[in-house]
Amino acid sequence: MNESLVVMVRGVIAFVTLLILTRVLGKQQIAQLDFFEYVLGITIGSIASSLTIDLSIKAFPQWVGLVTWIVAVIISQHVTIRWRVAAKYINGEPTIIIMDGKIMEKTMRSLRYTLTDLLEQLRQKDVFDLEQVAYAIVETSGQLSVLLKPDYQAVRRRDLNLVGPIERVNIELIFDGVLIEPNLRQAGVSSDWLRQQLQGRGIKDVSEVFLATIDANKQLYVDLYKDKIVTLIDVDDEPEKRVK
Repeated sequence: MNESLVVMVRGVIAFVTLLILTRVLGKQQIAQLDFFEYVLGITIGSIASSLTIDLSIKAFPQWVGLVTWIVAVIISQHVTIRWRVAAKYINGEPTIIIMDGKIMEKTMRSLRYTLTDLLEQLRQKDVFDLEQVAYAIVETSGQLSVLLKPDYQAVRRRDLNLVGPIERVNIELIFDGVLIEPNLRQAGVSSDWLRQQLQGRGIKDVSEVFLATIDANKQLYVDLYKDKIVTLIDVDDEPEKRVK
């Protein structure tokens, strides 16, 4: 069999295997990626790559190795979910490195976490003054969680006894030129109402719309395939309007 065809077939096998088994793994790998899971991901990817292009080894043993590693990850996930002690050993646990405004140097050394790392991650949290920090915790993913002292925390509506508006995710009514009927019912509007709104904006058909969403206040956002953008171009100090 032609080598290129063999590589294609083995690549499809590796792709389908990864697709199925990563669906079984769920979203934990992405949402809570710690160092151990990062190494596992690299290893699994390396095996899949070897399965695809290393023609010196039979495909079946490599496929068995790929499945074995992924099954091992699934088992470790179930173990960490059921037993906290195992979770602490496998995934580690969050560690406080600033307590009551004081840096815990010994703890940082045990984590091999440098002062440069700490200051960099604090700046990423828009914290440039250590005096503002009450607690800082290194999560199992390596991310830094920061609790500011009360004097430096942002004021919330409830602190001022203010009632905020109802928040709701905008609902997609038209997506890629297609009207989404179930979302119309969810938003409490009709297709006739939507078409009237579009006609009021000079849009004759939904096929002209790339995306249309509606918020909690029945305000529409509409983006067309062919957007008309008005720009100002200075010619001899006299602005000229041009439509792209």
